[in-house]
Amino acid sequence: MLPHVWPRAMANGETAMAAAEILATPKQIFTALVTDEVERWWGSAETYRMTGWTADLRVGRNWSVTVRTADGRRLPASGVFLEIETPRRIVQTRRYDWDHPALGRHETTVAYLLEPTARGTRLTICHGGFAGFPDAAAEYAEGWARVLGWLQGYFGERRQVA
Repeated sequence: MLPHVWPRAMANGETAMAAAEILATPKQIFTALVTDEVERWWGSAETYRMTGWTADLRVGRNWSVTVRTADGRRLPASGVFLEIETPRRIVQTRRYDWDHPALGRHETTVAYLLEPTARGTRLTICHGGFAGFPDAAAEYAEGWARVLGWLQGYFGERRQVA
């Protein structure tokens, strides 16, 4: 059995970054990130779940989702796709339609880079736009490590690299 590569994350005050190797092809991961498949793996009963995912997967078009928290709140999030290179790269804006405790309604930009490896795919996430919100950058670095762990679990338990 191959060793497990745990997610790693860091923040520099303006940007949060995280990376992990996932036992799936870039195409499988790309699909899990930009379709309603996100509702199957993103979150946990103890934290939050993604529901109502919709996306028009074209540059300049919108995506939206509702974050359903463990205590039952429904928190909408949305954005616009800025770049799409299937299955290698996704860049999108992100904003909340509620007052996030560390970020408010400030819009940020998330870039996903998917690189094939011998075991599957290295997914690197670069989440920028936190200038003036260093606590939010640190919080998001931790959050992205958790998200990558959920994605690893989803593919590790349910799928094999084709």
